[in-house]
Amino acid sequence: MRRFVLHILLLLPAALLTAGCGGTKSAAAVSAAVEAAPAPPSGVSRNDSLRFKMYYYEAVRQQVAGNYDAAYDLLRHCIGINPAAAEAYFMISSYDGVLKGDSAALEDVKKAAELSPGNNAYLERLGSGYVRTGDYAEAVEAYEKLWRNTPERSDVLDILAQLYGQLKDYDSMLDVLGRMEALEGADENITLAKMRVYSLQGKKQEEFNELKAMSEKHPNDLGYRVMMGNWLLQNGKPDEAGRQYAEVLKADPENVMARMSMIDYYRSSGQLQRADSLQEAMLLSPDTPVDGKMTLMRQVVADNEKNGGDSTQVIDLFRKILARPQETADMAELYAAYLTLKKMPQDSISAVLEQVLRIAPDNAAASLQLIQAAWSRQDFDRVAELSRRAIDYIPDEIAFYYFLGLAYVQKDDDDSALEAFKRGVGQIDDRSNPDLVSDFYAIMGDILHDKGRAEEAYAAYDSCLQWKDDNLGCLNNYAYFLSEDGSRLDDAEQMSYRTVQAEPDNSTFLDTYAWILFKRKKYAEARQYIDMAVDNDSTRSAVIIEHAGDIHAVSGDIEGAVKYWQEALEIGSENDKVLRRKIKLRKYVEK
Repeated sequence: MRRFVLHILLLLPAALLTAGCGGTKSAAAVSAAVEAAPAPPSGVSRNDSLRFKMYYYEAVRQQVAGNYDAAYDLLRHCIGINPAAAEAYFMISSYDGVLKGDSAALEDVKKAAELSPGNNAYLERLGSGYVRTGDYAEAVEAYEKLWRNTPERSDVLDILAQLYGQLKDYDSMLDVLGRMEALEGADENITLAKMRVYSLQGKKQEEFNELKAMSEKHPNDLGYRVMMGNWLLQNGKPDEAGRQYAEVLKADPENVMARMSMIDYYRSSGQLQRADSLQEAMLLSPDTPVDGKMTLMRQVVADNEKNGGDSTQVIDLFRKILARPQETADMAELYAAYLTLKKMPQDSISAVLEQVLRIAPDNAAASLQLIQAAWSRQDFDRVAELSRRAIDYIPDEIAFYYFLGLAYVQKDDDDSALEAFKRGVGQIDDRSNPDLVSDFYAIMGDILHDKGRAEEAYAAYDSCLQWKDDNLGCLNNYAYFLSEDGSRLDDAEQMSYRTVQAEPDNSTFLDTYAWILFKRKKYAEARQYIDMAVDNDSTRSAVIIEHAGDIHAVSGDIEGAVKYWQEALEIGSENDKVLRRKIKLRKYVEK
């Protein structure tokens, strides 16, 4: 039975085995570990030690060769020879992980680490194994041992800090951060981490002292003074915070961090007019960074919505800002989004989107929004213009070729449409949206068929279905055209039936399926489906009504057929002459 289980390992790549709790990286690494292993303990003879090495090296060789059954048996034999061989437990953990589960593999690694406590690879694997199982206390013990072996490793300290945080052992977390500070020197990240710990402990004074010490250590970095002011403001000491900001602004009147903090200070102390004035000055200042302006303006919008949502002042402020030169289109995009949120007229939104494109003509989102707005107005000339312009700046975005092609279709310019779609197909890659690509080919197929290029059309339909095999429009048209050609009727019937299954009330799909059954001389079934098509045809399509007449005629209902043909004639059909012949002869004729 064991042979059968181990055979599973032959199906697994060696990389998978070496990635588990107890995997080995290479034969060379394992050999080095064996050479570095301590001398055999009492009770293991020199002869057994040599036998152990022989079997162990053979296990390594068999693993590298992919013979996992043999490697596993050899490793078990090694442990039988020398139960204190750490390297054998470490290597066999990969196999036990597959055969017995993660806990068994972890026990192997734990045994290896106990037998060879100075081996850092074992300790690190043990620690990561405990982390994966959620046993953070045991993980801490392993990583603490690893750190004592390698006190220069800051990454181990970082893991320890996170583990102590998970355990909510904040004193130990502070101890680790202190070790990191001693190793790397004080920096902002460590200071902020210690502040967070003190905050969690409710030790406000210690939290502030950390920030104050960093500020004193870097007196020329005014950012720490601003951070001190922010802390004081958030902790109910606005006067002290104001003094910190004032001292920073005295040294650097245009300090952006301090000016932004002063806005919060003014608001907290009820000086709303001064806050608004400073906020507007910063929004209009060329010295305020873009990200700072965006933060301020989002706050303006949020405050306005909170206080009732009167958009007049917000829109006026947007206009003032955008009247000035812009480094990026971010503010204009935010304005367009705000106008959309407030349900402003589309013309107003489109005007702002045009401004976005003047600043950043390669902004795909703005172009698509403008195209969609023009499409909703059925302004296909504008859709084509916007799509062509977008293609000039973003030639690899297939959506613009799609809209360009559709605009030409609406303008009855099939040649230009086909050219646009062909250019778009040239931009398709593995990252392209399958639905969009599928529609590309489907529309190309329709155009090619209208041009009498049936084989090219069918090739396009095949490509469409490769990208999306349930494109119902393509399946319907492909099936109908095949039936009209009288070719591949089996394929046509299968494709059409899929559309009827998907949308059983769709009169067009029902009509196509009925017509294919008619072509296959399955008249009883055809009549059933054409009647369903007529019942679901709210628009009274002349094509469907004429087909109903044809199918009723061949199934013996001449009176019903004539009524349908007369109705189709009254509606208006391209087959007027044929319809008149059918009515006159009272029978179905093809032409």
